[in-house]
This record gives sequence, structure tokens and C-alpha cells, in this order.
Amino acid sequence: MAARRKPKLAVWKFSSCDGCQLSLLDCEDELLAVVGAVEIAFFLEATRVEIKGPYDVSLVEGSITTHHDVERIKKIRKQSKAIITIGACATSGGIQAIKNFRDVGGFIDAVYARPDYIDTLSTSTAIEDHIPVDFQLRGCPINKYQLLEVLNASINGRRPNIPSYSECVECKRAGNVCVMVAKGTPCLGPVVQAGCGGLCPNHDRGCYGCFGPKELPNTASLAARMAELGMSGTDIGLAFRSFNANAEAFRKEGDIHDRR
Repeated sequence: MAARRKPKLAVWKFSSCDGCQLSLLDCEDELLAVVGAVEIAFFLEATRVEIKGPYDVSLVEGSITTHHDVERIKKIRKQSKAIITIGACATSGGIQAIKNFRDVGGFIDAVYARPDYIDTLSTSTAIEDHIPVDFQLRGCPINKYQLLEVLNASINGRRPNIPSYSECVECKRAGNVCVMVAKGTPCLGPVVQAGCGGLCPNHDRGCYGCFGPKELPNTASLAARMAELGMSGTDIGLAFRSFNANAEAFRKEGDIHDRR
């Protein structure tokens, strides 16, 4: 009986810090099971081996920030049966999408000694803004257990079981006292997708929104509450402009409070 062919897995990087790719390598106890279930065809963080496509599953980290990125992601789409974007950069443009709201030319002139060497787009955008995507896994960085679930689901032809509820649910499950109710600490938890396990509220801090907007987030209501807590319009806008600044719901709320 012929051995069952392992699905080919490729891991690609665009404009990012590599943290979400490394989440796969952080699956220490489960890593051997992953390697046993798939053939790692391309993953520069882990191996020099490069096996040509087509690929059954491609994990894509990072945002599109150059003309070369645009052409490269289109080629990857043609080579991949399924594309899963991982992390805030790939799903919403990442922290670097802050440049979308300002003069990129001014940033380049201020940072680089030879601005004429820099070739970049004026925006940092999500992968799905350029190609069809099969699933988006949010986080900055992603949750490694969610990554394992997505890989398992992709290999076995089912929909990943990833929560779409807010971070507040995780806080309740952990028994955390709500920092916004008890202490008046601004917190994005009510509008942010769960995934980090309540990392910041666990340490008595408000949520910074690493996992991006949940389904149907009521950002206007949260912004009104932040104003009641004494936050200025500028600070409210900045609260929505961090790891997922270009996610639609956060972008729109940030624009409302922009005080340029």
C-alpha cells in the first residue's frame, strides 16, 4: 500500500518582525507532530531546504509595503491551494500601517541618510487587500495553539475553530476584575478578538488590542466610554492606531478622533 503523501507546507515572510513565524517553532511539544503531518517545503526560519510548489498550505506573515511585495504575493497565491495569513501585519497591515495616516516621504527623509535609496509604497496593507485569502489568524504575535488548530483544520479539510468573541470573555473565564469598571483604566477588551488569554488584564493593565477587532465591534460606544474616563480625543484615536491600525473598524474610529 502506497504511503499517504504529506501535504506541502510553505511559510512566507513579507514586511514583519518574524515573530508569528517563530510561533510555529515555539510549539515545542507539538513540533514533532507537525513535522510528522506535513512536509515543510519552504520555511527560511527553520530550514534551507526549498521544495518547489505547488503547496497545499501557505502561511503568510507580514504586510505589503513595496511593489515587489505585490508581485511576489500574487505568485505565491498561484502556487498555493490554501493561503492562511498569520499575525496583525498580514491581516491588517501591522504596526507599520501607522504610516498610512501620515506623510511617508517625511518619515523617509527623517530616518534615512539616503532617502533616494528607499523604494516603498505609501501604505502598509493586509495580504487580503491584494489576493484572495482562505483564513486569517490574528494576533501580535499569534497564539501558537490557535496556529496548531488552523493547521490541523487545513490538513483535514475542516473550518478552524477559532473564537470570534471579545477579550472580555477570556477575562471573565480567568476571574479577572474588569480594570475599566473597577479602576477606570481604558481598555480595548470589549472590541478586541480573544486570543491572548487576557495577558495585559491579567497584570492589571488595559488591553492594547493585539488581536484586532472582533466581529461587529461597537467601537463608537467604547470611544464614548473612554471619553467619560477622561481620555482626550487624540488619545482615543491613538488607542485604535497601534498593532491593528488599518483594520477597518479601528481605522474608521481612529479617523473620527484624528486631531492633526
